[in-house]
Amino acid sequence: MESALTARDRVGVQDFVLLENFTSEAAFIENLRRRFRENLIYTYIGPVLVSVNPYRDLQIYSRQHMERYRGVSFYEVPPHLFAVADTVYRALRTERRDQAVMISGESGAGKTEATKRLLQFYAETCPAPERGGAVRDRLLQSNPVLEAFGNAKTLRNDNSSRFGKYMDVQFDFKGAPVGGHILSYLLEKSRVVHQNHGERNFHIFYQLLEGGEEETLRRLGLERNPQSYLYLVKGQCAKVSSINDKSDWKVVRKALTVIDFTEDEVE
Repeated sequence: MESALTARDRVGVQDFVLLENFTSEAAFIENLRRRFRENLIYTYIGPVLVSVNPYRDLQIYSRQHMERYRGVSFYEVPPHLFAVADTVYRALRTERRDQAVMISGESGAGKTEATKRLLQFYAETCPAPERGGAVRDRLLQSNPVLEAFGNAKTLRNDNSSRFGKYMDVQFDFKGAPVGGHILSYLLEKSRVVHQNHGERNFHIFYQLLEGGEEETLRRLGLERNPQSYLYLVKGQCAKVSSINDKSDWKVVRKALTVIDFTEDEVE
């Protein structure tokens, strides 16, 4: 265990269970703060993983990082989302029982990103199913579609999920992903007609106007300028510097094809 940890990894306490003053909220926060300053955004509380959203790419989700956490005991390597993903997957294989990962937190905590990273881990490290990578591709490509229709900019988060999501991924006896099911609930439908100041409607509306082909917009009777539509500018921030609606539209259109939407259904 010690050989797998660098001096940087040992900043603070990796598991809150080991805090000397474990009943002190101040000690808890200070440990999080010390680790966060070193870009150590993950800390355990026993089997629970605590994550602090850095709001930037720390380059800690590469294939190399995935391999580091594959088949390794939970506490032999620094805390990481991939450690949870691997532990759950190995339990699925050895215990032959359903497993679950619950991702919770307030708006902007990073729940959507954590879900994507979990799926990425399974897509890239699990055995390929006999019928190829179609299932894995669909699982991954479901994310941009769900985000387009269910996410929006809020005051606290430029890509906030405005719905709850239950995702079921099915594996065969070899451990390969062979199917999945996504159940969405509690969609914030009121956002379609009202947004608070500094917020936007759902991403898909802006993506269509920014990235849609001229012929598509003409056929639908739409103008490219979102300022033409009251429902898109009530929050007075149709344009967001951190969001590229034009390129996101291309991603969504491709994703719809991958998950087997027909052209008629897309139209």
